[in-house]
Amino acid sequence: MTTVTSRLRAATLPLALATAASLAPSAAQAEDAAYPQAFNGDGAVTGGYSLSRWAEDWTSMADPAKRDDPLDRLKYIPLDSDGDIYLTLSGELRLRVNQTTNPNLREAEAQRQDINRIVGGADLHIGEHLRFYGEVAHGGISGSNLGAPAATLRNDVVIQQSFVEARTDIGDVDVGVRYGRQEFVDGPNLLASQRDNNTIRYTMNGWRFYARGSKLRIDAFDFRPTAYGDLGTGDDVNDPARRFSGASVGVMLPKTILGNKANLAFDAFLWRRHNDVGAWGGRIGPATRYYLGGWLRGDVGAINLDWSVNRQWGYYMDQDISAWQAFIAQTYRLGKSKTAPRVGVHFDYASGGGGYGNGKLRNAYSPFGNNIYFSYQLYLTPSNLRAVTPNFSFSPVKDVRVLAEYEFAWRDNIHDAVYRANGQPFAGTQNGTARKVAELARLQLVWTITPRLSFTGRYEHLDAGPALTDAGYKSSDFLAGWLSYRF
Repeated sequence: MTTVTSRLRAATLPLALATAASLAPSAAQAEDAAYPQAFNGDGAVTGGYSLSRWAEDWTSMADPAKRDDPLDRLKYIPLDSDGDIYLTLSGELRLRVNQTTNPNLREAEAQRQDINRIVGGADLHIGEHLRFYGEVAHGGISGSNLGAPAATLRNDVVIQQSFVEARTDIGDVDVGVRYGRQEFVDGPNLLASQRDNNTIRYTMNGWRFYARGSKLRIDAFDFRPTAYGDLGTGDDVNDPARRFSGASVGVMLPKTILGNKANLAFDAFLWRRHNDVGAWGGRIGPATRYYLGGWLRGDVGAINLDWSVNRQWGYYMDQDISAWQAFIAQTYRLGKSKTAPRVGVHFDYASGGGGYGNGKLRNAYSPFGNNIYFSYQLYLTPSNLRAVTPNFSFSPVKDVRVLAEYEFAWRDNIHDAVYRANGQPFAGTQNGTARKVAELARLQLVWTITPRLSFTGRYEHLDAGPALTDAGYKSSDFLAGWLSYRF
């Protein structure tokens, strides 16, 4: 999906290796033994579980007293007498139903999708320095008015992840390399995501290097995305047309930086994405896009921040690229409890223009972001978009969390199209002059029935604005619910 020149490849890894030795914290800095899990680029772990199952640590299950049921025994299976070699097994079964009126925002029979996901994973640790991780997945779909389901919805069997990881300690710095097929989420969620909304997750193929001290970390990578077929494991290949490479530097900020007890991390990143078959304005050709950005996230007292800005440049065929994105989200906790209600708002900006004309291409583009953030129906994406979304979340009863949002969306450039989550335009919208795209009312409920079993329900009403209706598009309702069981 992206490309990197040999010069950038040659520069990144030696720079990372040279910097690793300087990451060890001073005695004054070493409050914590490791870079905090929530900010280390592998994804958050909640209640022992993570979206990326290899990020979980189940060594506590070596103690029989910590096991609550027979499945806990699968989380730590010693393969030698000392317990240095052990296996962790994981799995998921997800049953989901989606119902969409006016699919693709055209007046048509409602679409119903009955979807199932089955995943099995194995994590083999050989001492402290070597591990092998593998994950196999199946995606099934049936229903009505399905069209041609993508391979990320219907796939008999796929090797979803398969990598080897080697790591060691250099002083107080954790240094490692992963090589193979893997999920990558080391960046703002709206730019880099496993896309758990899909049945088959988004994965990359290549290497990733990391070095993590207690306050400072670096990350470098070079990947090609997985091009999924929809049959057996043999048709899921490294995409030869796309490449994604780059590096990040992260730092934990001082807890007193904003005059209060803060837990904030800041990352700076430089990425390069190349696509031999980029598509804008009905044309297809090579595109190289660079990303230089910063990402601030964490808590300051009762306030949670997730702010990121990135500058994009490069070329698409005969056009220079010049684009921006800014995602500014914050919430405020109305009480001391972690489950107290929260009020918030996020402001999102993605430049547009040039997709259907001459001059510079100003359309921003996210490499593989989490598009349900803008529309559960995947009808919006951060390209040629301005959005303001107030929100409120609360727990009406124990173990249930409800999120309510109301989004206002406009075009940044009225002479460019409205774009959906897959990057394709809504045909004809480039010919209108209205700015307002839509208003969206959204509701999500998550019920954690047990640590392993959860139910998620979503509803969205998209009220199409004149930027869509002038081109013949309609409003739409979306309802989804699914049960997910993990072990």
